[in-house]
Amino acid sequence: MTTSPVTEPVVVDPGPRRTSLRRRATLFLLVIALLLSAGAAGGSYYYSSVLVVPDHSADQYYDEVLAVRDAEGVKSVTLTDTRATGRQGTWDIRWATPESRPGAGAAQVGEILSRGDGRVERRILSGSAPPVGTLVRVDTDVWGSGNPRTAFGLNFSEVQVPTELGNAKAWYVGPPAGTEPDTWVIAVHGHNASYTEALRMVGPLHRAGLASLSVSYRNDVDGPTSADGLLHLGETEWRDVEAAMRFAQGNGAKRFVLYGYSMGGAVVEQLLARSQLASSVVAVVLDSPVVSWTQTLYFQAEQRGLPTFLVPLTTTISTWRTGVDFDRFDLVNRPPAVKPETLLLHGDADESVPVAAARELAWAAGRLGWPLRYVEMPGAEHVALWNHDRATYERTVTGFITGSLATAGR
Repeated sequence: MTTSPVTEPVVVDPGPRRTSLRRRATLFLLVIALLLSAGAAGGSYYYSSVLVVPDHSADQYYDEVLAVRDAEGVKSVTLTDTRATGRQGTWDIRWATPESRPGAGAAQVGEILSRGDGRVERRILSGSAPPVGTLVRVDTDVWGSGNPRTAFGLNFSEVQVPTELGNAKAWYVGPPAGTEPDTWVIAVHGHNASYTEALRMVGPLHRAGLASLSVSYRNDVDGPTSADGLLHLGETEWRDVEAAMRFAQGNGAKRFVLYGYSMGGAVVEQLLARSQLASSVVAVVLDSPVVSWTQTLYFQAEQRGLPTFLVPLTTTISTWRTGVDFDRFDLVNRPPAVKPETLLLHGDADESVPVAAARELAWAAGRLGWPLRYVEMPGAEHVALWNHDRATYERTVTGFITGSLATAGR
């Protein structure tokens, strides 16, 4: 019997070429991973900068004036028909003036008189229209280029509120004659806005018998600058509002209504959670407020077409830059210690702060022991509820405040 010889397995050397290809592929994948990581880090840092770096850049003007009419008792302006110029309600239009006239021109527009062929004609409510061919922008801050006197004929004082960082500019409007100024409404503007944002409601609040103080805070154009020069999203700004309350107490105030717009809502919420003066707040109005920064960042990423996986890294970078604790701003899970009667207003067309977060807070309010009334305005955009339906907004807000004060009095 013949047996076959045992053969040893043959080991084929892949050779230097195949080894080199594997190394190149590994190196290529490593480079791609590093580039993706660097891209994610860079994108997140940029998104963080949009969030925390103050933006005081000059206004941009996009929409052209096509015609102006002042006849038969009707003053109107015809503009290129865009999403901004075609929104219903009451708005400001602004434009750059010649160098010989520093500043910007402004007029208030209301009713849409005609629309078609890429043109929209709107009634001018106050002010004069710019010349044909001028580029304008539509703004929510009606009378934003004015003051309480030019807007409502009210006497006012331009005051400086002393804060821990320096003086912050504010407008004070006293109550009607014969009314004691013991209740002050302190209005807090939103992200990269100005204390002029609150001007729309100064007149209605005065008619309701209230004093008002429209405040600026750190890193505003009209406020002091912090050491890092960055926005802290309410984490530190609440101390400037607390300083405004102390200023008011020194001038006769005994109780307060806090009125926050957008990020100003987050500022107010932190004051209620952390200030020794929170117990003197008898009512709160929140207009399009940030009630969760994390939900807001996810929402804004979607609106801007950014990948949402950047959000966790963005919050981490923002915390590293500013010390902001994002979990602290989740009101459903971290409600403030003091919960006055609160009016929460939001528009369902808001593309900056998610209406879903406001709905969630309203749904949870009963469980949280928070006397909160929620009003949602169909079709209204961010901080534009007043513009969308001025009469309803003013009636809702002033009715809520006077009712809350009556309840507090009893």
